[in-house]
Amino acid sequence: MREHITSFDTSRHHIYLEFSVTDSSGVLHSVAGILDTGAPRTEFSDQFLKYAGFLNDKNENATLKPGLQTQKYGVIELPLVDLCGHQIVNFKACVSYFEPSWGIDALIGLDFFRYFRVTIDFEQGVIITSPYE
Repeated sequence: MREHITSFDTSRHHIYLEFSVTDSSGVLHSVAGILDTGAPRTEFSDQFLKYAGFLNDKNENATLKPGLQTQKYGVIELPLVDLCGHQIVNFKACVSYFEPSWGIDALIGLDFFRYFRVTIDFEQGVIITSPYE
């Protein structure tokens, strides 16, 4: 079982993670995200997906509904996601409009936990992940 340890800053309000997405041409794109255990599915901002070439156009009419901080409006399959030291092939994620002031590209939702055993150790400031056997 290949275990991986990823550090995070416990002084921040959220668990911020840097990870990468590789497109179908083999180009690696850096992603700034937060772990969101309240989100059932991982979401990527339409702004990042357009910038990285995964979307031709983002939905210019997407706006936040009252009480929401993101607005999902599509699903995309990303060829390769490298997150917490593990690679996920053909990862499905929601396309979302994010509040621009957040300054992040993705919310990593509970679907990530379906791929791996995940331990969050706040005292040590680490996420320990390993594949299911």
